[in-house]
Amino acid sequence: MSAPSLSISTVLDDGLSRLIDEVAARQRLDFGRASAQLKPDGTLVTACDLWSDQTIVNGLRTLYPGEGVLSEEGDCRLPDSPAFWVVDPLDGTTNFAAGIPCWSISLARFEAGVPVLGILDVPPLGLRIVAQAGRGAWSNGIPLEPPAAKPHPGGCVSLCSRSIGVLPKRPGHPFPGKVRMFGVASLNLVSVAMGQTVAALEATPKIWDLAAAWVVLRELSCPLRWLVRDPAQILPGADLAATGFPVLAASEEKEMERYREWGECLVGMDVIG
Repeated sequence: MSAPSLSISTVLDDGLSRLIDEVAARQRLDFGRASAQLKPDGTLVTACDLWSDQTIVNGLRTLYPGEGVLSEEGDCRLPDSPAFWVVDPLDGTTNFAAGIPCWSISLARFEAGVPVLGILDVPPLGLRIVAQAGRGAWSNGIPLEPPAAKPHPGGCVSLCSRSIGVLPKRPGHPFPGKVRMFGVASLNLVSVAMGQTVAALEATPKIWDLAAAWVVLRELSCPLRWLVRDPAQILPGADLAATGFPVLAASEEKEMERYREWGECLVGMDVIG
């Protein structure tokens, strides 16, 4: 049984867009007023995370019956339906709870084990990035070009709070980029596709952190290097609650080669998932 296809116009115009609008509006309303609790895995969660997760999951089940949903705050097992969704209802909870206006809503639709549709909404910026396999990527409806086609004299590189540990791992080799940290895995990765950075190194992203960005990066010809395990090889039913997918993303092959050894340094560190 094959999964039905979704068109870009459907993504932008139907109930899915309205569902994301609803969640984004609630998050903007709660921003600056949310208190956080510590989860067993050491990450934070707020009431807004839980409400957003439940609202998105219920909405997807209504809009796309028969398609499974894996979500950060809900069922973390990989669905066995032909098509399924992977959801991070609020990526960047630490920022959100601290009053830092940088977080995202991440949704991706998978077919045959790989994401074919990615949606990243950034509520504090009013920004929505959409990508569909084989059809390209858009930012607020405007087509995006591969970052390799644009000059990037700044040479910024996105690291996370764990991957920053690679900096002293190559004595005598100064890190070639200007380090930036957004505190949001999905936005760290998609910054490469947007031409804001030339590379991103993430130590412990979960499947919900990277799923939507994965589609955007692929559609804009940005190479990805899975450093430990390939998420496309995970079998249905696997519990991904504690599984990380360390990854290096780059704007083009030249940048991938420049940062490849730094990514390999991460593999030997005890911080990766």
